[in-house]
Amino acid sequence: MAKSDKTYEPAELRRLAEERVSNKKTSLPSGEVDSQRLIHELEVHQIELEMQNDALKKAHEETLDALSRETKIKAHLEELVAARTADLALALDAAEAASRAKTRFLAVMSHELRTPINGMMGMTDLALRRATDAQQINWLNKGKVSAQHLLDVISDILDIAKIESGRLALQETDFSLGQTIAEVIDLQRATAERKGLNLVVQIAPDLLATLRGDALRLKQILINFVGNAIKFSENGQITVAAGIAKEDGAGVLLRLEVVDQGMGLSKEQQAQLFHAFTQVDDSMTRKAGGTGLGLAISKQLAHLMGGEVGVISVPGQGSTFWATIRVARSAIALTPHSAITESPREALLQHAVGARVLVVEDEPFNQEIAQCMLGDAGLFSDIANDGQEAVDCVRTGNYALILMDMQMPVMNGLEATRAIRAMPGKATLPIVAMTANAFDEDREKCLAAGMNDYISKPVTADVLYGCLLKWLRKSGSLSST
Repeated sequence: MAKSDKTYEPAELRRLAEERVSNKKTSLPSGEVDSQRLIHELEVHQIELEMQNDALKKAHEETLDALSRETKIKAHLEELVAARTADLALALDAAEAASRAKTRFLAVMSHELRTPINGMMGMTDLALRRATDAQQINWLNKGKVSAQHLLDVISDILDIAKIESGRLALQETDFSLGQTIAEVIDLQRATAERKGLNLVVQIAPDLLATLRGDALRLKQILINFVGNAIKFSENGQITVAAGIAKEDGAGVLLRLEVVDQGMGLSKEQQAQLFHAFTQVDDSMTRKAGGTGLGLAISKQLAHLMGGEVGVISVPGQGSTFWATIRVARSAIALTPHSAITESPREALLQHAVGARVLVVEDEPFNQEIAQCMLGDAGLFSDIANDGQEAVDCVRTGNYALILMDMQMPVMNGLEATRAIRAMPGKATLPIVAMTANAFDEDREKCLAAGMNDYISKPVTADVLYGCLLKWLRKSGSLSST
């Protein structure tokens, strides 16, 4: 039976059968040779069949055993897969719960941080408007710069969190690239001049027409690049250049460059750039501050807008930070910035004196700031401490516009807005959210509830006056004189 576990070749099977027959001592009378030969063949054939049958039985048993093992292995693997799938589902649920908790925490922290910063910056602005002593003005300006820096840090942290969670949405509008770059230069000019740096702008002629894209995020990238160039330059020139990297049926791929003549970067330092919370110099003796988030945010914003970022630098010879951003050409012609002859505050003082605004705000400092800012523009104001008071005021009063906070006791700003919109004759009354809730979904909630616009705290006087002028003009509340 040594060979019973395999299939035999015909010749081998015949040989084995012959051996078995020869071991049998079959005796026949002489003369019966033919009968003896026939019997011999029959015995050999019978043995061949028995051996083949044994081999087939053995193979069948082994096949059944293999199928049984395969079934058990398959069942075990299915159990492992099911268990692993369940573990992954639990891990995914836990990760999503953690992400939701993180988002809620950031939303709460954003509100809780922006509210006092609004008080700090607002009160500082009010004090600056009335200060006459040079030393006091200097101190107040330094306090304002520090508060703005704190706000920038908070905004960077919120931006990186929104990008990582996929909650940052782009806002496409028609814009002038030249005007956007001019605004960046205006923001950075004073800092550059204090260091003796010259800011230069170079824009390709075919980019002077109106474009369509997210001008705010494009501006944010340039502010980061220019700010870094100023921070790490001691002398020389900083050039902001804009050209076309590619143009096709999908639109224009802009290439923005900020070229400085600063200290430059080694290959090792360049490798550390564009990663969150990393800095070229993180030692205790570093000269420049910062969170290490600006370039990482710029990289993510460029990717969201269909582009990339990078740097070209040689130690001691300066750096070129570049970004590509995809935009579209627009057929809309924008009004040139130079056509504006008066500031929003001046326009309000001339055309909206005496208009009454309802400020819906539960925080006393913010109430005082809003009333002072409105008063400086010649506007009257009433205060409602919560949404329910706002509804009662609108029911009995006559207001040209409402500034509405979101998060308040008794009735929140969204509920109050819906209630006001349901009143007869209040469908077109301008309602502007003025809130420390700074996420994109907060803006969407405000607009969905029936508000006309959204201002994020801390609110500067220029932003507030510009928004007031826009909606008072649209509602017909401005005088012609």
